[in-house]
Amino acid sequence: MNKALKGLLLALALVVGTLSTASPVMACPMCRVANEDTEDPAAEARPRAYMYSILFMLAMPASIATFFGVSLYRLSRQRDAMNEEVLGDNNI
Repeated sequence: MNKALKGLLLALALVVGTLSTASPVMACPMCRVANEDTEDPAAEARPRAYMYSILFMLAMPASIATFFGVSLYRLSRQRDAMNEEVLGDNNI
């Protein structure tokens, strides 16, 4: 067998081995204790709230980058329009 195929098979074996040894529910001790209270209706909403907080944290950098990108694009368009106006007047 060539080296690429051996490496691919080894990587596949490692991934399958890692996935098969993981238990379905793994959490840090504090998260597990916090989510064990099933009688409280708020406890049932915690995983969904946690998911939304993660999505919010992932969306914020993209939102901020988009805001600055659009702002810089608008500023460059304004600058180009002003330059066109100034150069257009001087060429007459």
